[in-house]
Amino acid sequence: MNHFLRRQGWVSGLFALLIVLFIVTKLIQPGYGSGDFGSLARAVLPYAFAVAAQTVVVIAGGIDLSVAAMMALTSVTAASMMAGASEEYALFVVPFVLAMGFVLGALNGLLIVVTRVPDIVVTLAMLFVLQGAALLVLGAPGGSAAEWLKAMISGTVPIPGLPDTIDAWLPKALLVLVICLCVIWIPLRRSRLGLSIYAIGSSELAAFRSGVPVARTRVIAYALSGLFAAMGGLALTMSTGIGAPIPGPYLLASVAAVVLGGVALGGGKGGLLGPIVAVFVLRLVRTDLTLLAIDPNVTAIIEGAIMVAVVMFGAFITMGGGNDRLASARASSFPLVGEGGLAKRGRMRGVPGNANASFCHTPLIRLGAARQSTFSHKGRRQRSAAPPQSRATP
Repeated sequence: MNHFLRRQGWVSGLFALLIVLFIVTKLIQPGYGSGDFGSLARAVLPYAFAVAAQTVVVIAGGIDLSVAAMMALTSVTAASMMAGASEEYALFVVPFVLAMGFVLGALNGLLIVVTRVPDIVVTLAMLFVLQGAALLVLGAPGGSAAEWLKAMISGTVPIPGLPDTIDAWLPKALLVLVICLCVIWIPLRRSRLGLSIYAIGSSELAAFRSGVPVARTRVIAYALSGLFAAMGGLALTMSTGIGAPIPGPYLLASVAAVVLGGVALGGGKGGLLGPIVAVFVLRLVRTDLTLLAIDPNVTAIIEGAIMVAVVMFGAFITMGGGNDRLASARASSFPLVGEGGLAKRGRMRGVPGNANASFCHTPLIRLGAARQSTFSHKGRRQRSAAPPQSRATP
């Protein structure tokens, strides 16, 4: 437990803040109960997927401004395809929309890698493209969703052996969120691809010199972002029962939650748990402001001010760590680092120690170590073969 608190101190602080906010909410409205928590979970669901989409890209050292527009496009696509269709047809719609999001995200990554245009410019252009495409699919909110899809996030999860008072605090929307994120994130974080994403976010130059396929890794990171965005679009359709072509306020909210969750805007540091908890914190703050009967316009101003302050704080932290990141990149060896080189020369920030060790034992790294060893042996043989120089006598 102490080890977890040391490594996840920021996330532990967010959990403590969330508990405090729940207590404040209970004080504001004593009748706040399990039904209200279920409504909060359903409201958080699309925001959480948007945050997951943004987190993967930010860890890789980029940013995706097209997340909200991609959610709108996938939402209206799913709603229009399921309008008037059978319940079984939704079994085809769901994987089609997820594949669509994956392909659109990969397209973002390809444009960034091939054109070498900054990601903020490419994704901003794609934002307008996807917005127009969403309006072409549905000019106004409409369509429908299958009943079994809407039932997946409505109600609670009955667990045999537990009293109803406990089951009431386990909404289906929360279970869907946990399952979808864990199925993708846990294997990714422990894989070579996950280490490569952290590596290019920490130092793209050091990752390239260590044999990491930087271009391919960046494309896959954006493709995964598109996959999470498609999940968010489906969550929108499931929660509202229709598709809305106008993107919601998910872009700034996703960036704010990513920063508040402890992910560095410069990349290479952070995880997914912190941003997800930060989403609940931000949405619960809005709930408290609503319960206090504050004017909706004032509520929007306060919420926007909080998000801007959080993003500015994250940018300030990133600028403060820029010199360390540059020094780490310059300290990387050439042409390849040897075993333990990444740990000794500019350690990859955001990658655990055992992950650094496993990363340094790839075949390319071992090849680099062998080359360095050969060169050092040759140098020693040449020095030993040279005749000793006699000291001049006066």
